[in-house]
Amino acid sequence: MKKAGILSVLMVLALSTVAMASEAGAEAAAAVAPAANLALICLAAALSVGVAALGCGIGMGAGIGGACSGIARNPEASGKITVTMIIGLALIESLTIYGLVISLILLFANPLLK
Repeated sequence: MKKAGILSVLMVLALSTVAMASEAGAEAAAAVAPAANLALICLAAALSVGVAALGCGIGMGAGIGGACSGIARNPEASGKITVTMIIGLALIESLTIYGLVISLILLFANPLLK
C-alpha cells in the first residue's frame, strides 16, 4: 500500500510539470493543429477502408470455402448453396462499402478541415 501511495504522488508531480509546460507551447501547437488534423483525418480514412476490407475479405474467404466444401459434399444442393452464398457475400460487401462511406465523409464533409 505504501508503494502505491508513493507512485501516486510521483505521478501527480510528473503530470503537473507536463501541464505547466503545455501552456508555453500552446501558441506553437495552434499553428501546427490544422496540418495535424488533416494528417489524422487521412489516417482515419485509410484505416476505415483498410480494416473494413481486411475483415470482409477474411469473411468472404471463409464463406466461399464453406460453400465449396458444402457443394463438394452434396452436389445436388449446389443451387441453394450458391444462392445463399451470393446473398451472404453481398451483405459482407456492404460492410466494406460502409467503411468507404465513412472515409469519404471524413475526407469531404469534415468541418475540421474548413
